[in-house]
Amino acid sequence: MLKRQDGFTLLEMLIVLFIIAILLLIILPNVAQHFATIDKKGCDAHIAMVQGQVEAYRIDHITYPTLQQLVAGKYINEHHEACPDGRPIKITADGTVALQ
Repeated sequence: MLKRQDGFTLLEMLIVLFIIAILLLIILPNVAQHFATIDKKGCDAHIAMVQGQVEAYRIDHITYPTLQQLVAGKYINEHHEACPDGRPIKITADGTVALQ
Protein backbone atom coordinates (compact mmCIF):
# COMPACT_ATOMS: atom_id res chain seq x y z
CA MET A 1 0.00 0.00 0.00
CA LEU A 2 1.24 3.47 -0.86
CA LYS A 3 0.94 6.29 1.61
CA ARG A 4 -0.54 9.53 0.44
CA GLN A 5 1.98 12.35 0.71
CA ASP A 6 0.68 15.81 1.37
CA GLY A 7 2.54 18.77 -0.07
CA PHE A 8 2.57 21.37 -2.78
CA THR A 9 2.75 20.53 -6.44
CA LEU A 10 5.09 22.31 -8.78
CA LEU A 11 2.16 24.14 -10.37
CA GLU A 12 0.97 25.46 -6.99
CA MET A 13 4.47 26.71 -6.17
CA LEU A 14 4.72 28.47 -9.54
CA ILE A 15 1.36 30.17 -9.00
CA VAL A 16 2.48 31.43 -5.56
CA LEU A 17 5.77 32.73 -7.00
CA PHE A 18 3.87 34.46 -9.82
CA ILE A 19 1.59 36.21 -7.32
CA ILE A 20 4.57 37.32 -5.21
CA ALA A 21 6.31 38.69 -8.33
CA ILE A 22 3.23 40.71 -9.28
CA LEU A 23 2.95 42.14 -5.75
CA LEU A 24 6.62 43.16 -5.82
CA LEU A 25 6.16 44.88 -9.17
CA ILE A 26 3.29 46.88 -7.68
CA ILE A 27 4.94 47.71 -4.34
CA LEU A 28 8.54 48.59 -5.29
CA PRO A 29 7.81 51.69 -7.44
CA ASN A 30 5.61 53.10 -4.68
CA VAL A 31 8.32 52.58 -2.06
CA ALA A 32 10.91 54.30 -4.28
CA GLN A 33 8.56 57.24 -4.80
CA HIS A 34 8.05 57.60 -1.05
CA PHE A 35 11.82 57.68 -0.48
CA ALA A 36 12.15 60.52 -3.00
CA THR A 37 9.37 62.44 -1.22
CA ILE A 38 11.06 61.88 2.14
CA ASP A 39 14.39 63.18 0.78
CA LYS A 40 12.72 66.32 -0.61
CA LYS A 41 10.88 67.07 2.62
CA GLY A 42 14.05 66.45 4.63
CA CYS A 43 15.99 68.86 2.43
CA ASP A 44 13.23 71.49 2.68
CA ALA A 45 13.28 71.21 6.49
CA HIS A 46 17.08 71.45 6.54
CA ILE A 47 17.02 74.60 4.38
CA ALA A 48 14.43 76.15 6.73
CA MET A 49 16.64 75.34 9.75
CA VAL A 50 19.73 76.91 8.13
CA GLN A 51 17.62 79.93 7.13
CA GLY A 52 16.74 80.39 10.80
CA GLN A 53 20.42 80.26 11.72
CA VAL A 54 21.20 82.85 9.01
CA GLU A 55 18.67 85.17 10.62
CA ALA A 56 20.14 84.55 14.08
CA TYR A 57 23.62 85.37 12.73
CA ARG A 58 22.28 88.53 11.05
CA ILE A 59 20.73 89.70 14.32
CA ASP A 60 24.01 89.10 16.17
CA HIS A 61 26.39 90.55 13.55
CA ILE A 62 24.22 92.92 11.41
CA THR A 63 25.36 91.17 8.21
CA TYR A 64 24.47 88.05 6.27
CA PRO A 65 26.92 85.18 6.77
CA THR A 66 28.50 82.62 4.48
CA LEU A 67 28.21 78.93 5.29
CA GLN A 68 31.79 78.97 6.58
CA GLN A 69 30.94 81.83 8.97
CA LEU A 70 27.92 79.90 10.27
CA VAL A 71 30.13 76.87 10.97
CA ALA A 72 32.91 78.99 12.51
CA GLY A 73 30.40 80.79 14.72
CA LYS A 74 28.88 77.46 15.83
CA TYR A 75 25.48 78.36 14.38
CA ILE A 76 25.50 75.08 12.41
CA ASN A 77 27.70 71.98 12.44
CA GLU A 78 30.02 71.13 9.55
CA HIS A 79 27.82 68.32 8.23
CA HIS A 80 24.91 70.78 7.90
CA GLU A 81 26.51 72.49 4.89
CA ALA A 82 24.51 70.16 2.62
CA CYS A 83 21.09 68.56 2.62
CA PRO A 84 20.79 65.11 4.20
CA ASP A 85 20.74 63.59 0.71
CA GLY A 86 24.10 65.23 -0.09
CA ARG A 87 22.99 68.16 -2.27
CA PRO A 88 24.98 71.29 -1.33
CA ILE A 89 23.27 74.47 -0.18
CA LYS A 90 24.31 78.09 -0.56
CA ILE A 91 23.50 81.43 1.02
CA THR A 92 22.80 84.21 -1.47
CA ALA A 93 23.83 87.85 -0.99
CA ASP A 94 20.38 88.71 0.35
CA GLY A 95 20.57 85.96 3.00
CA THR A 96 18.36 83.40 1.28
CA VAL A 97 19.31 79.74 1.71
CA ALA A 98 18.87 77.65 -1.43
CA LEU A 99 20.20 74.58 -3.20
CA GLN A 100 23.28 75.13 -5.35
